[in-house]
Amino acid sequence: MRLIVIFVLVFFVAAGVVVGALNADLVSYDFAFARLQLPKGAALLAALVLGWLLGGLTAWLGTSLRQRRLQRQRRKEAGRTTAGA
Repeated sequence: MRLIVIFVLVFFVAAGVVVGALNADLVSYDFAFARLQLPKGAALLAALVLGWLLGGLTAWLGTSLRQRRLQRQRRKEAGRTTAGA
């Protein structure tokens, strides 16, 4: 299984290098506070990484908040059973 994951990873890294090399011309990005000129490949990679990080953070927060809510409910139920006994 690890070998398959390594092959898939190497494939996507190679594809990223090819896409970056084929899209080497500069693109200008104008934000309200800064202006950047990046190669298209680097901009695509930055957008991919930013989306991956934000998606991971969102998923982590969702599961973390759900776990906290479940722990609170379990504590309440445990308190009811010990107080009721």
